[in-house]
Amino acid sequence: MCGATKGGVSLDGVDVAKEAIVQGVVVRDGEPVSPAYVRLHDRTGEFTAEVPTSATGHFRFFAGPGEWTLRTLAPGSEPVDRKVQAAIGDVVEIEISL
Repeated sequence: MCGATKGGVSLDGVDVAKEAIVQGVVVRDGEPVSPAYVRLHDRTGEFTAEVPTSATGHFRFFAGPGEWTLRTLAPGSEPVDRKVQAAIGDVVEIEISL
């Protein structure tokens, strides 16, 4: 069973109506992965940002609206790319399996 928090990390204090939020958890065999790094690339493939996963495998980006690619890097795994669509007022929740 995954030890990650259901629904991701808390959004307390975040005005979701004014943000385009992409967040999620990185897992391997159902268990959270830490350390791992998640990179945010724009629709042209340009690197925009990178965050490490938390101890529970979670990550979060405040992105602009549009199409993005999440590239996940972790020891012992090949990079994993996932496309997401972000929009102001939406929280994109994604689980990335390695």
